[in-house]
Amino acid sequence: MSQFRNIAVGAAVAGLIGSLTPLLAQTTSFRNYRCADGTEFIVGSYPYDPQVYLQIDGGPVTLRPRPALSGKRYSGSGVTLKVNRAGRTSVKRPNRRETACEPI
Repeated sequence: MSQFRNIAVGAAVAGLIGSLTPLLAQTTSFRNYRCADGTEFIVGSYPYDPQVYLQIDGGPVTLRPRPALSGKRYSGSGVTLKVNRAGRTSVKRPNRRETACEPI
């Protein structure tokens, strides 16, 4: 009887995890951007992680949230990503000017 109960509990847990997987996958966000200077990059974010992940200039960059007066600001490895309250996005990279970007 104990073995049957373990199998039943295991199946229930597997079913619960299986049912949550699509929910977690749906809340993961990836977005492509193109900037005024021709730069293109991808931003990835996850619901359980305050950081954002960029693929820019052929390499990955992890950006941590930083204080901002309005909107959101993330920075790391010399790259800064800003998103104001109106949804306008800009990126600043080392040795380059800040440039406005739009989703593709």
